[in-house]
Amino acid sequence: MNILFIHQNFPGQFKHLAPALVQRGHRVSAMPLRTIPPQRWQGVHLHPYQVSRGTTPGVHPWVSDFETKTIRAEVCFRAALALKAEGYAPEVIIAHHGWGESLFLKDLWPQARLGLCCEFFYQPQGADVGFDPEFPPKDQSDVCRLRLKNLNNLAHFESADGGISPTQFQASTFPQRFRQHIQVIHDGIDTDTLIPDPSVTLTLTTTQGEQIRLSKATEVITFVNRNLEPYRGYHRFMRALPELLKRRPQARVLLVGGEDVSYGARPDPAVHGQKTWKQIFIDEVRPHIPDADWARVHFLGHLDYAQFIAVLRLSRVHVYLTYPFVLSWSLLEAMSLGCAIVASDIAPVREAIAHNETGRLVDFFDTAGLVEAIDQLLEDPSTRQRLGHQARAFAQATYDLKRVCLPRQLAWVEGLGKLPPKTA
Repeated sequence: MNILFIHQNFPGQFKHLAPALVQRGHRVSAMPLRTIPPQRWQGVHLHPYQVSRGTTPGVHPWVSDFETKTIRAEVCFRAALALKAEGYAPEVIIAHHGWGESLFLKDLWPQARLGLCCEFFYQPQGADVGFDPEFPPKDQSDVCRLRLKNLNNLAHFESADGGISPTQFQASTFPQRFRQHIQVIHDGIDTDTLIPDPSVTLTLTTTQGEQIRLSKATEVITFVNRNLEPYRGYHRFMRALPELLKRRPQARVLLVGGEDVSYGARPDPAVHGQKTWKQIFIDEVRPHIPDADWARVHFLGHLDYAQFIAVLRLSRVHVYLTYPFVLSWSLLEAMSLGCAIVASDIAPVREAIAHNETGRLVDFFDTAGLVEAIDQLLEDPSTRQRLGHQARAFAQATYDLKRVCLPRQLAWVEGLGKLPPKTA
């Protein structure tokens, strides 16, 4: 089959799927939003294109998101027109539609089957929005903004033939009329590579410029976000540090993540000036932490992947906190590496962490409970070993790339090709 991938940062989630389809004899192409010449990547023909304009200044803030997606959809449509003029016609289109690029492709190729990578359908309640009372919506009109933010999803549903979602929770956020067409298949993690290593050592340079050398003999507590922000529980973890450092006088705390924002809102400059979330919560807890204890807290910023994996291999207790939102790959990677995990007790996390079986669950807002759970595990090596072993076994059985997820993804794509096309 001719299979076309649409992803602004291709390969993204498709870095294993697209080459595997090539190996199965399919003719695979992709349209990334990049300033690169046409080329081939692992047998995939790349047809890049560019956006030449941005969102209109002064446009109504509720519709600016959809205008941005429409702009991207237009340039993708025009680039696809050029491909069609050369005689190209995909039988299956697999799109990460979250940025809008694939919106009009079924109008161009009505016989193609369109499969969507369904990450999240925004909810005014019951998911991330309104979950944390410390950061309420600015006003009641936020529900209007969210309704319009879903326009891209809804417009795609009219022509899509099916969807794929990495977790049951993420699939459950979509309206029932489309949810029945979504298969839950995770992107997959390489559990053959992500294995524990008791001999691991690592020398790191912190964002403070300090060099530290660590081994499994060190009592290491880890916390990982793409960016240190409330959506991923950074504030809750920081507030646990004064008591946690007091109880664990030998522990070193490693925080991995940048200072930008990935998901939630940025700090209000009228309240916080130009401070980042990272600095805001450092400033909050620092007066309650003696200098000697603070010297054992290490901010590592962004790490390359090998260093990131080494950090998790060093971990005695790994802490994962999040709003009800997209589940982080880092949690599943930590499970595959055999980490003893303390995580927030919310729906997406409960798919991977069963309390006292593959980790320990705590209330997202319970600072004392979080400290107690970490402290107890640090005191109990046999329980850490049991939880880590069972976490790895669950990751292998449920999220293994080669034996579980990739075969199911391939079957899904090839199954789309057998469906009668749904017209736009």
